[in-house]
Amino acid sequence: MNKELEHTFVTELQDNQNIVHKVCTLYTNDRDSHNDLFQEITIQLWKAYPKFRGEAKFSTWMYRVALNTAITLYRKSKKRIDTQDYESVIFKIKADEYDETEEQQLKLMYKAVRQLGDVDKALVFLYLEDKNYTEISETLGITEVNARVKMNRIKTKLRTILNP
Repeated sequence: MNKELEHTFVTELQDNQNIVHKVCTLYTNDRDSHNDLFQEITIQLWKAYPKFRGEAKFSTWMYRVALNTAITLYRKSKKRIDTQDYESVIFKIKADEYDETEEQQLKLMYKAVRQLGDVDKALVFLYLEDKNYTEISETLGITEVNARVKMNRIKTKLRTILNP
């Protein structure tokens, strides 16, 4: 790969790395797993970058690669070791205006979302990232109508989980 292409990739990755961190947070429970998944996603992005045609935004393409990598690794790992929740550590930042209510709501939301299937998790993630249904359908490789129907069903399921 030439230096210009390498530089462009590194710049794009740095500008959009929060996407990868959010995917890692959704699919892992601890810092080590988070870092391992982040590294694996970065490797997959690097391998696929020469084939990136620019037909979609880099961030949309990045979502797709990151989610596909996370889902693939998640499905492969049948043996799961119970570890400390990543969220119980990440939200320990103290601030003057800190409100524990938001932390508790985020923990509940992540706990509920983790109970969903792989594709449903990805759909919720993209929805919460304010992606429109066109972008969601392109990223997940499903129709826009299917994305809308799935999201409505997920909302109902999450309400049931969060408000038994």
